[in-house]
Amino acid sequence: MPSAAASSGGETMTLAHFVYIPGVLLVGIVIGYILGGRAAQTAQADRAAKDRARAARHARAAGDDARPDS
Repeated sequence: MPSAAASSGGETMTLAHFVYIPGVLLVGIVIGYILGGRAAQTAQADRAAKDRARAARHARAAGDDARPDS
């Protein structure tokens, strides 16, 4: 039974093919790592800003409770 490459008239895979595929995969992993790190850093900054705003609201609420009613 002939192979799929032989039946379709294609050539056998060369060494360049075996180098190209892992190279593209490695580039994708590096790009994903960089973009993921940036997204995590942005999420951390957003969470910190949200926590600061929550602390300020609680401080204002605690300050309002401490005022004597006139």
